[in-house]
Amino acid sequence: MNLTGRHFLTLKDFTAEEIQYLLDLAASLKAKKKRGEMVDIYRGKNVALIFEKTSTRTRCSFEVAAHDLGMGSTYLDPVSSQIGKKESIKDTARILGGMFDGIEYRGYGQKIVEELAQYAGVPVWNGLTNEYHPTQMLADMLTIREVFGHLAGIKLVYMGDARYNMGNSLMIACAKMGMDYVACTNRKYFPDAELVELCRTYAKESGASITLTEDVLEATTGADVIYTDVWVSMGEPEEIWAERIADLSPYKVTAEVMANAKPTAVFMHCLPAFHDLNTKVGKEQGEKYGFTELEVTDEVFESGQSVVFQEGENRMHTIKAVMAATLGDCSSLME
Repeated sequence: MNLTGRHFLTLKDFTAEEIQYLLDLAASLKAKKKRGEMVDIYRGKNVALIFEKTSTRTRCSFEVAAHDLGMGSTYLDPVSSQIGKKESIKDTARILGGMFDGIEYRGYGQKIVEELAQYAGVPVWNGLTNEYHPTQMLADMLTIREVFGHLAGIKLVYMGDARYNMGNSLMIACAKMGMDYVACTNRKYFPDAELVELCRTYAKESGASITLTEDVLEATTGADVIYTDVWVSMGEPEEIWAERIADLSPYKVTAEVMANAKPTAVFMHCLPAFHDLNTKVGKEQGEKYGFTELEVTDEVFESGQSVVFQEGENRMHTIKAVMAATLGDCSSLME
């Protein structure tokens, strides 16, 4: 399979076979790294990493992956980049495309990363936008495959705000890969109806299913994966906290929720998580609104069912696969 020159903006652009190929490549690269095998086939190449929204996992994943592949990387944060301020997206794309072999973007609207891709002339990778988070999806799918040995037929329940990048992207990934996706949340937070219908067309082809429900017990019965995310995303206004806590508290992942799923069920979270008050934001908001845990209890987060750190590590292996596959012939990296 040849993905050379392709952009990685949303999984809507990729077939199930292409996604499976990227997962196979990521698994191979992970095995090689564990054995200490060098995979630096892209020596002399360089990538630009644009971060309008900061990150721990995404930045480290791209930098380590680029280094392992033999490439240099240049990190551009909101302070050190003029993108969208003194220089248009179109002009930035053409300048960076002339200097770098690939460009990562993590920030706001999907239209920004799409415009970068339109004008860059090199592969552009979506590290997160408001609408989609495709690199996280590959890490999640690889983790699920490692735990269960397969993806088809897995029931994944997403609890929380299902309207934005994580809820959207999980629904797309599950629909493409033959998994049963359930968005379990207050009706106000159901995903966009047009995207739901698109995913149902994917589901017809793959044997997947898409369910939207407010009923926690109904949703989590027989679940293989219980997944959640923070209720208030980076860049959202302070005033939203009270409303989100009131609306989404019934959808907190607790030991009781996990007990209603299959005995073999796992807990997943893209991180960071408010499972205690050991962060500045968590402490401030906890004191203000009277909580000690938010979207998931510390009991679940630290339990044997939690695979969040395996999932976090897999960000790097799957991002490495995306870069390797889109920058050239990486057949030598497959097991």
